[in-house]
Amino acid sequence: MQIQNITPASTLSSLARALASSFKRPGPVRALAPVTLVLPRVVVDAAHRARYAEVCGFAPGLQAPLTYPQMLTFPLVMAYMTSSACPWPAMGTVHLANAITQHAPLTAGDAVRVELTSGELLAHDKGQVFTLHLRVLREVDGQCVWQATQTLLRLGVKSPVGAPFNGAVGPELPLTQAGAFDAPADTGRRYAPVSGDYNPIHLSALSAQLFGFPGAIAHGLWTQARALALLQAASPATVLQAASLTTVFKRPVLLPARASLWQAQASTGQTVFEVRDARGEQVHLRSELRAEAAHQPTIS
Repeated sequence: MQIQNITPASTLSSLARALASSFKRPGPVRALAPVTLVLPRVVVDAAHRARYAEVCGFAPGLQAPLTYPQMLTFPLVMAYMTSSACPWPAMGTVHLANAITQHAPLTAGDAVRVELTSGELLAHDKGQVFTLHLRVLREVDGQCVWQATQTLLRLGVKSPVGAPFNGAVGPELPLTQAGAFDAPADTGRRYAPVSGDYNPIHLSALSAQLFGFPGAIAHGLWTQARALALLQAASPATVLQAASLTTVFKRPVLLPARASLWQAQASTGQTVFEVRDARGEQVHLRSELRAEAAHQPTIS
């Protein structure tokens, strides 16, 4: 296993490296090369966390939202996607799903170590799926406070390897509309400085059209966070100290848009919710939120 400390790249450098990765021409890939990338020390910044909460619609507060640590992992994801360890180009790779587990919330001033480890390959009828495992560890005691698996799809790969990707999330329940939210035309431009993700498909209709989209699309992680914020505003009991959130991204939100939130409470306690279009017909994402027992496993 190769372990490498990473220095976050500038926005311009990251974008240039992402575009340069388009020249990758991989042959058959049977497994990802085992690699771990590390940000040895990151301090949760109060102003950054507040900007994230504002752009995603979370109520202000000391506790970072469940989805916030994804912002801390983004430099590692970009470093991996643009490195020789990743067989495929960064541009054109689709964020298919993610699964988050929070053992304890982060607050401003917390110092953490952030890690990314290459994961498994899965087969999909549209190409090759691969996974990245992410962890956030508290500096003071080495405890893992947050972890996630990011699942990505490289479109067009023939004869993908691995077990079939399973996109089922949560029990099948009748969902009822719980609210709605707007995704204005400038959503991608407001979220990009917070997330570090300046992919042109999110920034404007013109830049998105250069990459084959009819217009700009919202970042999937913004849509996920905006839905969670609306759900928690309507039901404060869903703001949990220890929780897991599993999401599958089904269809991008074309900007500008009006989206609707649909949800149901399962008899076993978890909340299943979907983001749909304004009419409630097309599903953009489906998620399951559940409480977890508060524990903080030591990671060696």
